[in-house]
Amino acid sequence: MPIFLAPFIIFLIVLSVRIVQQYETALVFTLGRFTRTLNPGLNIITPFIEWTRNVDMRVLTRDIPRQQVITKDNVPVTINGVVYFRVANSGKAILEVQDYKYAISQYAQAALRDVVGGMSFDDLLAERQKIGEEIEKIVAKEAAVWGLEVGAIKIQDVDVPEDLKKMMSRQASAEREKRATITKAEGDKLAAMNLAEAAKTMATSVGAMQLRTLQTIDGLGPTASNTVVIAVPMELMQLAKTLNDKIASQS
Repeated sequence: MPIFLAPFIIFLIVLSVRIVQQYETALVFTLGRFTRTLNPGLNIITPFIEWTRNVDMRVLTRDIPRQQVITKDNVPVTINGVVYFRVANSGKAILEVQDYKYAISQYAQAALRDVVGGMSFDDLLAERQKIGEEIEKIVAKEAAVWGLEVGAIKIQDVDVPEDLKKMMSRQASAEREKRATITKAEGDKLAAMNLAEAAKTMATSVGAMQLRTLQTIDGLGPTASNTVVIAVPMELMQLAKTLNDKIASQS
C-alpha cells in the first residue's frame, strides 16, 4: 500500500467509527433514509453514505411556560409547571416531529390552559395533583404518537393578583375569628353549666356555702394587705339587738 494513502485510510476509519453512550441511541440514515439504530458502544458506519443522529433516552424535563389563565369563575391566575418524559421510540421521536422537546412543552402548555379554564379558583388551589394528572392524560395520548412516554406533570406556581391575595387574607382572618368566637362561646356555656350544677349542690347540702366561704378566705393567704369583709344578714343583726335589749331590761 502506498504511503501517501495511509492518511486517507486513517481519515476514513475515523469517519466510520461511532461511539454511542450508554444512555443514548443512534439512528442511522443511509442516503437520507432511516435504516437502523445503533446500540451503545463502538459502532461502524459507511462514511459519506451514512450519517447518524443521537437521541438521549434518559428522563428529560421541560418547563411549561408561565401563562395567565382565566378560571371557570373568572379569576385570573398566572400558572406554570414542569413535564417529565422520556423517549420510548427514538425513530418516531425524530421522524414524526421536528423538535419533540419543544412540541411536548407547547402541547402541555395548551393542555394546562384547557384544564385550568374548566375549574373554579378554589378547586385550583386545592387540587393541584388532580390538575397535573388530568394534563398528563391529555399530553400522554399525543406524546405516544411522537414516540414519547410521559412520566409526570407537576404544577409549580400559582400566582393571583395582589387585591385577590388581600381578600383571601381577610377571609382567612375572619374564619379564624369565627372559630375563636365559637370556641369561647362553647367554653362559656360549659362554665355556666358547671356553675349551675355547683349552685344546685350548695343549695341542697347543709353547710356547703359556709364551707365554700371558708375555703375562699383560706385561699387569700396571710398577706397583711388583704382585707376580708364578711356580710352579716340584717335578720341576724336584728335578732342580736333584740336579745341584747331583752337582757338589758331584765337586769
